[in-house]
Amino acid sequence: MKEENRKLFWLELNYLVTEGLISGRKALARFDSPERLLRPDRSWLQALDLSERAKERILSDKLREESLMELEKVEKKEYTLLTLEDPGYPAALRETVEPPLVLYVKGQPEILSWAAVAVVGSRRPSGYGRLMAEKLAEELAAAGLVVVSGLARGIDTCAHRGALRGGRTIAVLGSGLEVIYPKENRMLAEKITENGAVLSEFPLESGPDSYHFPLRNRIISGLSLACLVVEASRKSGALITARLALDAGREVLALPGPVTSELSGGTNFLIKSGAKLVETAFDVIAELPTPWKEAALSLLQVRGQKMVELQGREKQVFEALPDQSVIHVDELSDKIQMPVAEILTVLLALEMKELVVQEAGRFFRRR
Repeated sequence: MKEENRKLFWLELNYLVTEGLISGRKALARFDSPERLLRPDRSWLQALDLSERAKERILSDKLREESLMELEKVEKKEYTLLTLEDPGYPAALRETVEPPLVLYVKGQPEILSWAAVAVVGSRRPSGYGRLMAEKLAEELAAAGLVVVSGLARGIDTCAHRGALRGGRTIAVLGSGLEVIYPKENRMLAEKITENGAVLSEFPLESGPDSYHFPLRNRIISGLSLACLVVEASRKSGALITARLALDAGREVLALPGPVTSELSGGTNFLIKSGAKLVETAFDVIAELPTPWKEAALSLLQVRGQKMVELQGREKQVFEALPDQSVIHVDELSDKIQMPVAEILTVLLALEMKELVVQEAGRFFRRR
């Protein structure tokens, strides 16, 4: 069968699944060959245990027309279309209970098979949650791991931004590639595709429907070796991702928070239920399977050696920087009694050594 027809088969099948007309597992069982769907026999189809809506959709010309138009758009935009049978489809995701039939990918599809850690959490995090999401994601990416998240507001956005400073990241959408949501993250999505990937199982023009997001969460967990929940309430969708990760045999980890904070209710509950408590990137890496753990620890060690080598003013300034918050250059100057101009010179040298990050407004923190 021609390659185009095989892609059409998978696109048509994916339309049926993402529209909720049939489950992925059932679709693969009923349509065990492309001909069954591309040239359906009416009497054979009527005998299947499918809803009338599904049968009408399969027999309609519109399904074929939409699939042809979709394939043209994919080729025109130079997106990558990965189907469940393609060798480039990520093996870890294929092994999950209900893997997506199709992945639309913008960016670098090969990194979908790299060692990855999911970082998820609240859409309305505290300052502490934002800081730690960026810091941990940056450190994990710097250790050679791909950070996977959902491009949502809050922790997801912070995780992607932190990972971009340290390495690569993957954004999994709850909408189609042509409908980036939320809109304010369009530029971030473009930045991600330069060295990472933005992907979706939903057709290109699909909107961010509410039922899409639990489906998206299974991809986030399925692509990852472990799932880190940074900050989340007991009702947060991040806990769905954590449960899916457990179901897929992945490690679940959580960042503790104040017992008085609603935003820590979900993460503290996970820890009480057996999730690994996380304070640093090392805590995450220590839970990864071999050989990814050893490779990441080696890169962390190299980074640690850079800090050990600091001497004189660089050591003085670096040690004065807070580990889990930011500090303004004026406050840092008062703290160590060093002129601002001199501190800025030292901070620039530390930035070049990838040990310090400058935030907006001349605030600084450790990388």
